[in-house]
Amino acid sequence: MSDSNKVTGHEAHMKKADNLGILNQVTRPLKIVFMGAGSTFFHRLLIDVLNIPGADEGVMKLVDIDSERLELAQQIGEKALTAMGKDKWTIQASTNRREMLVDADYVISCIEVSGVECVRFDNDIPAKYGIDQCIGDTIGPGGLFKALRTVPVFLEVLEDMEELCPNAQMLNYTNPMSIMCLAAAMTSSINVIGLCHSVQGTSHQLADYTGVPYSELKWQCAGVNHLAWFTELSHKGEDLYPKLKAAIADEGELWEKDPVRFDMMKHFGYFITESSGHLSEYLPFYRKRPELIKHYCRDAYLGKSGFYADGWPTWRKDNDEQRRKLLSGEKEFELDRTWEYASYIIQAMETNDPFVIYGTVPNDGLIDNLPYDGVVEVACLVNNKGISPTHYGSLPAQCAALCDWQMRMYQCAAIACVEKDREAAIHALMLDPLTAAVCSLDEIRKMAGELFEAEKKFLPGF
Repeated sequence: MSDSNKVTGHEAHMKKADNLGILNQVTRPLKIVFMGAGSTFFHRLLIDVLNIPGADEGVMKLVDIDSERLELAQQIGEKALTAMGKDKWTIQASTNRREMLVDADYVISCIEVSGVECVRFDNDIPAKYGIDQCIGDTIGPGGLFKALRTVPVFLEVLEDMEELCPNAQMLNYTNPMSIMCLAAAMTSSINVIGLCHSVQGTSHQLADYTGVPYSELKWQCAGVNHLAWFTELSHKGEDLYPKLKAAIADEGELWEKDPVRFDMMKHFGYFITESSGHLSEYLPFYRKRPELIKHYCRDAYLGKSGFYADGWPTWRKDNDEQRRKLLSGEKEFELDRTWEYASYIIQAMETNDPFVIYGTVPNDGLIDNLPYDGVVEVACLVNNKGISPTHYGSLPAQCAALCDWQMRMYQCAAIACVEKDREAAIHALMLDPLTAAVCSLDEIRKMAGELFEAEKKFLPGF
């Protein structure tokens, strides 16, 4: 188990935050298990937890199958405790997750299956067939095969939780988020919430783009992870969309900050969560021809071809190097609390101070015009009763149609993961918007065969 998120992308979103309206203090020791301690998320989420008012005692149990990275994470954790004066906290570490899961209150998942071994296959084999990916870890061929590798392991973790800590809350940060959470909903009784920072990040970006103080921005957002729509964006009763659309009409400086998202806003009416580069993979419009890529895609997270495949091995090494610098004192810990949801969920559940997050959950009638057998991303109320998703209503028809398309792909992918069904996996690729825009059905089937053969080491049962 190891990093599940891009170092640079994650760090860009780890902004400083305060207690965001939660006032009461935690009154008991916390028992938290962190799955995938090699992840760049680990020490920042640990520091977030240590910043919870009243969280003066507890244990953080670390799990990773990479013993070297696990030891490094344990050392980082212990140094963080010292830096924050938390002498009643302990750090435990083991490659045996079952030992760590016993009687846990909360489990945070940041797992990665296969490390860096499959990232080139995920990118380069589809590229032979004309499928150009920027990130490729949540959708498309790369996202599908990451799911086929990762979901079975995640379901094993949930099965262990059902036995060892059945009342624990699973906080999942691992991608591909929607497929992970859908497979969990299909098979497990564990309470699972899928957490991403794209809603927080995008709402702050929109405040910047519109020049409105964040505290005064009013918005609503719903959809699926990485394709959720800001259906309301206003300031003191004024709809901000007309001004925002006028500001990008000339495709000038503001447009260049987010070309794909602004183009989608121009044509579909609303701004979407997730960076332009990653979003371009969710849609059939932007990456199917070189001239389109040139027009709409830019460097790095704005759409660079192969960005994740080229960068991931280096980002992973850089993360370990940054940890060594923290241990040596060459780099100082940042001890402020970030806006990541995990610590606020824990605080709200422990104190009964209500708090609103955005998470990926089963669509039990939450978005009326999306499939009820799928998962969606909506506002959720957190208190001592747990995490309660809120009813959104209906998305605009054009927005719902694109989300529905994604959800059908996710459903086939989740079935493939749960049942180890190759044909369901191939159907998922056939329903993937970008893949369908580029390839014939015969080409999709042939490509899937190549990917299965290349990654068979990590696909037992397929």
